[in-house]
Amino acid sequence: MSDSFSLPLRPVSEKRERPDPLPVEIAQINAQYGSFRDVTEDSLRAKIEADKNKDPWADEEESDKASVDEDTTERLDQLYKRRAAINQFAHQAHMEAMFALDFVSLLLSKHTPRQAEMSMSAYLKQVAPLGSLNAEIVSPPPKPDSAATDIKTVSRGWRMQNFNAAANKLLDSANRLETEVTSETKYWNEVLAVKEKGWKVCRLPRERQALGVQYGFLEATPIFRDRGLAALRRTNDGSLILDKGLVPPKARTVRVRVRSRSQITGCSKRRPASDNAESVESRILQARDTVYEEELFHELVREARILGSQGVTTRQNLVQFPVSKEQEVLLDLVDDDQGSLFEDEGVSSHEHDVVADALAHGIRILLAHAHRQNLRRRTQPPPPLVPKRRQTPEYQLLRPVMAYLQHSSQVRWLESLFKDIHQVLKSAGITWDFTATPFSSLSLKRANNELPKVETLVQEFLLPYESTFAGQLVAPQSSFRVKVRTNVTSPPFGTHYEISVHMPQYPDVRPPNRIGLQDEAAFVLTHFVLLDILTSITQAKRSPLNGSKQETDRRLTWDTAYPHSGELLALSSTGLCKKMKVSLSRHELTVQVYSVGRIDALDPSPADQTPAMRSQTWKLDGTPGQCSLMDFVAEVSKE
Repeated sequence: MSDSFSLPLRPVSEKRERPDPLPVEIAQINAQYGSFRDVTEDSLRAKIEADKNKDPWADEEESDKASVDEDTTERLDQLYKRRAAINQFAHQAHMEAMFALDFVSLLLSKHTPRQAEMSMSAYLKQVAPLGSLNAEIVSPPPKPDSAATDIKTVSRGWRMQNFNAAANKLLDSANRLETEVTSETKYWNEVLAVKEKGWKVCRLPRERQALGVQYGFLEATPIFRDRGLAALRRTNDGSLILDKGLVPPKARTVRVRVRSRSQITGCSKRRPASDNAESVESRILQARDTVYEEELFHELVREARILGSQGVTTRQNLVQFPVSKEQEVLLDLVDDDQGSLFEDEGVSSHEHDVVADALAHGIRILLAHAHRQNLRRRTQPPPPLVPKRRQTPEYQLLRPVMAYLQHSSQVRWLESLFKDIHQVLKSAGITWDFTATPFSSLSLKRANNELPKVETLVQEFLLPYESTFAGQLVAPQSSFRVKVRTNVTSPPFGTHYEISVHMPQYPDVRPPNRIGLQDEAAFVLTHFVLLDILTSITQAKRSPLNGSKQETDRRLTWDTAYPHSGELLALSSTGLCKKMKVSLSRHELTVQVYSVGRIDALDPSPADQTPAMRSQTWKLDGTPGQCSLMDFVAEVSKE
């Protein structure tokens, strides 16, 4: 065995959690210092001083020296002796346990010999026969009558006390049961009232012993569909409370505002508050509306992210998109309990409140239509499985609204352009009119037997919008037609103008196929009206101004020199040459006439103003007493 081998034979001493009781401490003091009679104050002080001056490491050094002096043979002998002592203690404990087992077995052999014989040792079977040891109960001495009476009285008192306690417990249980029945009756009556109003009541998926109400929309996205189920809890008095879970405690709604020229000119109205806001029905409605509004704003933000190229911008809690150069729409999610701040905060006027309310109702109707489409898609046979997961498309909420607003703005602009041109020509004595058919593509009479009428109505507003303008020009057999088309769901995006003109005098002149800018469309339309005015001037019949035929014969005849520049030329046999320049805009019509030489007449550049030049302007508002365009032409046509 190695010299460094050591084996601990004693258990590790642990510090007791509780101090030793007083008798144990007194016994320790008696064993260490002797009787208390020998302990004096002087001896204790001397002991304290000795402990102070004592080196704390002295005992440890002595033990280390003793251990060093001990040789290996003595350590091995000590180890063997301790092992022998441990074996002796274990053998003694085993013998005592066997003696106790034999005693109990011999005592039980009087009544159950077969079972007791199985646990008896062989030596005991040889020495003592079975059943030789028995135990009897010794009768106690008789008690006096007074003690029996006392015991009987005490027993009767205990029984009466137990009976009273049992009666009190039964009464308390009855009262508690009655209260519980009343609470349960009230709870179930309110649950039935909720169910009778059309709400779906079911068990909670993760808490089967509790009931819940389904106020959400099953066709919503999973994140909002799971939040549409709330537990119906019971209070101590049996009242029904709605545990809304993830639904915020405050009602929230999507606010729509219209901003024109950097000022808020319209705001949607908040929902009217319920008369009984504390009822369960009101809380369920509030939770349903809040979840619906949050899903609506979530889908608006999702759709806005793919419409960045069309001018839609998003912030932390705001979605905005332009309608025209001076107008834009703002959508945000706000708390419904802001009171007057909800409608009047930063609102300079209420000019577009109707538009804001219409937009607010429109986006909510479109979200409900998207839910119906999800239901229809879910009830149909599923498409074939593909390795790539199909992405859920964004709902069409902003795009139809943007298309409608942009198309309406473009139609109003084009109508105002035609009205301005009409007023200018009217002030010049020219009859010109047009017919407008806004949103001609909407046909509510189209029937689709496969879809309900509500879905058919909404489907009409999801298609591209078209409006038509048509009319006769000034010259005979000249007409025009303008089709305005707006589409934000598929390319080409935005609003485009398709202009078609029938002008027999200029058969080779054709407008562009598709025009996407307002300025370009206004230029093209004004230019064709200008060409038509030039045609009317050249085709004007000669009629005597003052009834003189000679004066009529002496008038000049105008021919188009540069029609696209608005220039006419009149040549006479006497060598007199005049040039007329006509310019048209939505605000005024200007005609300039001046005399030029024959060489200058072929020059397309505008001539310098000379004192001989005559000019006439007809403006939008009109000037009383002005002559008409044809009278002015007839007057300047004199040689």
